[in-house]
Amino acid sequence: MSELSFFIPMIIPTITAQEQKVSIVRGKPVFYKPHELKNAREKFAAHLSSHKPKEPLDGAVQLVTKWCFPIKGKHYNGEFKITKPDTDNLVKMLKDVMTDLCFWHDDAQVASEITEKFYSDVPGIYISIKGGM
Repeated sequence: MSELSFFIPMIIPTITAQEQKVSIVRGKPVFYKPHELKNAREKFAAHLSSHKPKEPLDGAVQLVTKWCFPIKGKHYNGEFKITKPDTDNLVKMLKDVMTDLCFWHDDAQVASEITEKFYSDVPGIYISIKGGM
């Protein structure tokens, strides 16, 4: 079994993979990614690339993510964030980028997922990956 964990200090983009746009071209719908979505994917890729394993993980993978958002208003460090974006939408784009960077062969390998979001003095994402389970 291989394990990898790291923290990426960053302001987390709040746009999610589900926010694609559609326009009508010659009477047919054409889906596209807005500029903000492309920027968010590039930001994730830039931060993740230095942490990718030498070889893609094999077998079942457990992915733990802790999303740390800047404290606003009366919130406090470590308090769960119960407003948007939703955890499933956050982790979707992250897994897509990690697949593109070859953390694993296919994100279908992620058989166990724990995703939490908090307010934090230090914004960013903590990621822990266990492969070959």
